[in-house]
Amino acid sequence: MDQKIIEKAKQWLVGNYDEKTKKEVQYLLDKNDTDLENAFYQNLEFGTGGLRGEIGVGSNKMNIYTVGMATQGFANYIKKSFSKEKEIKVAVIHDCRIRSRLFAETTANIFAANGFTVYLSEELRPTPELSFAIRDLGCKAGVNITASHNPAKYNGYKAYWSDGCQLVAPHDTNVIDEVEKIKSIDDVKWSGNAENIILWGEEIDKPYIDAIKELSINPDIIKKHKDINIVYTSIHGTGIKLVPRVLKEFGFENVNIVEEQAVISGE
Repeated sequence: MDQKIIEKAKQWLVGNYDEKTKKEVQYLLDKNDTDLENAFYQNLEFGTGGLRGEIGVGSNKMNIYTVGMATQGFANYIKKSFSKEKEIKVAVIHDCRIRSRLFAETTANIFAANGFTVYLSEELRPTPELSFAIRDLGCKAGVNITASHNPAKYNGYKAYWSDGCQLVAPHDTNVIDEVEKIKSIDDVKWSGNAENIILWGEEIDKPYIDAIKELSINPDIIKKHKDINIVYTSIHGTGIKLVPRVLKEFGFENVNIVEEQAVISGE
């Protein structure tokens, strides 16, 4: 085993990490096999789309510490970009993946500690609703905790800008630069200003659904075929929160939910 990997792991035993994390790191050190190597051989890279990786302890995994450092770097760039603004607002949502709520709350706490007003979804929401929320609320940025199509052991962190889209040039590389400047979890503002976090649900759901309904090209077609047979599965995903409701509000009367796949589960 590369000695640098071992030394890197040992730093997690003495730093300001929680005890559960330290025990898991010690377990990996005792094993001293490929699991240790995979956890610490590199830092989880913040790319143009954000973070994505397996959930677990270590610098190369998705955990509250890698998420926290990424959020602090993103927050620093947002502050630089909107330094003249009296109030900086950001939005945060998440899907049904393992630890998504934890990572979303971690992200929201750090944004709040940096002085932002944070709009955090009360529970899981679909990705497009973040784009809508950013624009509707006048946010400068947003974060979606999701790993899209990856297997269950993965999670991810997607960064959005004020236009409601994922980061593009020059913001993508600029944010990467700021994230790379965060060398330690001690550089992160983990808590403070909890009153800056605003939970939202129907306040955004309703205007979002109203906006979707306005996109209908020919409502008369729906009225004519309102009894068309529709089968919907969310595959245990975020869509179960809104898709059946949207279909109903459009006027479709024969929507069949695959109940076995409607159970919200990151597993």
